[in-house]
Amino acid sequence: MNKFKHVCVLKGGWSSEREVSLVSGDAIAKGLRDAGYEVTEIDVQPDIYEVLKKLSPQAVFNGLHGTWGEDGCAQGVLETLKIPYTHSGVKSSALAMDKILSKKLFQSIGIPCAPDMVVKTNDLFSKEPMPRPFVVKPYNDGSSVGVVIVTDGDEFNQDMDGPWHDTENLMVEKYIPGRELTVSVLGDKALCVTELKPKAGFYDYKAKYQDGMTDHILPADLTPSQEENLKDMAEKAHEILGCRGVSRSDFRMDGEDIYILETNTQPGMTPLSLLPEQVLHMGISFSELVHRMMEDASCER
Repeated sequence: MNKFKHVCVLKGGWSSEREVSLVSGDAIAKGLRDAGYEVTEIDVQPDIYEVLKKLSPQAVFNGLHGTWGEDGCAQGVLETLKIPYTHSGVKSSALAMDKILSKKLFQSIGIPCAPDMVVKTNDLFSKEPMPRPFVVKPYNDGSSVGVVIVTDGDEFNQDMDGPWHDTENLMVEKYIPGRELTVSVLGDKALCVTELKPKAGFYDYKAKYQDGMTDHILPADLTPSQEENLKDMAEKAHEILGCRGVSRSDFRMDGEDIYILETNTQPGMTPLSLLPEQVLHMGISFSELVHRMMEDASCER
């Protein structure tokens, strides 16, 4: 017996990750129907408050990605309407989306982070902010949107494509070479570790969502102590941010040194996404995953 009968799946929206969210939402809706839910799918527009008030679902599965959808804003609307929803609450979502604040929290509990600084976009090209190689990224977006890696010999100027066209402040971070690893947390328990090996460049937006662009090594080839260390960091990051339901933390591993990059409170749910892949590796079907997440839906107030 499902805790909720009629649920709405929020998808789409207007962030830079709209197309991915539509794919996630389609998969979520199918999984929930397979689990016996009555599902209404909503391609979210600015009138979402009125739409939800009219539909009056028992709960919402938040399949949105990016700004507004996973940064606490959509969660605030759902709190106002007193509709239980999946994933993390307002505060946790906002903290995780803000890479500056979340890194401060991670460092406060001993999780290593790459050195970084916040730079005014107007000052970015007057003098290089730190020795190369470094990474320039928005501090409040996801899916590696707008990330630029600057290495020795690279061209770097304001006429190039980059996040400096869209925001006043940017994060500049020391580039950490080595292996790219990710760990999902379900409930409060880390699942397993996947190593990501992009076939070209780094694990950017295209590598994440275009089939054949990245090899997923699951489980990652690690020593038991390395695996436990990564899983422990993911669980601690999930806890310090106050995450609920699921999260996925991304890491770089340079030799034996491990650095956390970020924690995602609403990991992708597409056929190429890492959370469903790790859950399946642990023997849990996609429909069981979305059912468990739906059962965990709640309001903070």
